Amino acid sequence: MARSYNFSAGPAMLPTAVIERAQQEMLEWGDAGMSVMEMSHRGKDYMSIAERAEANLREVMAIPENYKVLFLQGGASSQFAMVPLNLLRGRESADYLNTGMWSKKAVAEAGRYCSVNLAADTSEGGFTAVPTAESLKLNADAAYVHYTPNETIGGVEFDYVPETGDVPLVADMSSTILSRPMDVSKYGVIYAGAQKNIGPAGLTIVIVREDLVGETLGGTPAMFDYATHVKAGSMYNTPPTYSWYMAGLVFEWIKEQGGLATIGEINERKAGKLYAAIDGSDFYGNPVEKNGRSWMNVPFTLADAELDGAFLSGAAERGLVTLKGHRSVGGMRASIYNAMPEAGVDALVEYMKEFEKDQG
Repeated sequence: MARSYNFSAGPAMLPTAVIERAQQEMLEWGDAGMSVMEMSHRGKDYMSIAERAEANLREVMAIPENYKVLFLQGGASSQFAMVPLNLLRGRESADYLNTGMWSKKAVAEAGRYCSVNLAADTSEGGFTAVPTAESLKLNADAAYVHYTPNETIGGVEFDYVPETGDVPLVADMSSTILSRPMDVSKYGVIYAGAQKNIGPAGLTIVIVREDLVGETLGGTPAMFDYATHVKAGSMYNTPPTYSWYMAGLVFEWIKEQGGLATIGEINERKAGKLYAAIDGSDFYGNPVEKNGRSWMNVPFTLADAELDGAFLSGAAERGLVTLKGHRSVGGMRASIYNAMPEAGVDALVEYMKEFEKDQG
């Protein structure tokens, strides 16, 4: 069976080698006599799977020892509340950079717990640019600074890491984590939903600096307290065991590719090819300023929106699927996460040229 090139923003495609490995182990993992899905999360077999997954994630991301790694449920959206509940720590305000639909949701949720200072807000420009580092209006008394390095919907990505001094920096990295090397030590908290570059939906990774654990707002539910999960090794309740196992296979796959340095080179090359095809044509357009373009999510429009349906139909016939843009943006969106092979981007670029020749 031929697999499509799936450009979905999430749940996104997984590496074929990972799916094949999971297929081989579906009925029985090792000599356990059962599937991973049937294992007790506290049994020695599953504990070995969980521990290896964390060790491999720590290795590929070079996570310092003074950071805890949590494997949680609730999606990145739960972190919109967990971050202020855990990080306000007696302060009354936090800084947020509003640069797209996901940071906008984070701002709204944080407003339930504290005063939100918009240190940057690009909504008037339609979320098509990254604020410059010099323009950020940061508050030295803020409990933390929150931003979304890559906005999945708008295809906007920061080309720098904000400097926040002693104020902890928090990042929703759902659609950019593991796409290239990064310095974890610059952050207080990193969180990411799994369904883009990590694995199947259902799992959320939280990387939190130790000194930011253990002081929550009064009335914080136990499940929303980072300390609860740190003390229990992410096993306070039954975790999303199969998604955790699949994530572990992805971490192993990343190591086999040569690590994040190699992954980053490939991702930069894939994005470069697609943007070159867009910029080299009057038929296609991208609304994002060039210094803020995402490597992972590439929105583009056709010169005539009436051709969108024909473009999508022709793409699907060639095995290029899930290219329709988000309803709030329109047009097309090609999400080219780690698992998207370079051949998939090449096939899309070739089709775009053919379609322009026929319809332009």
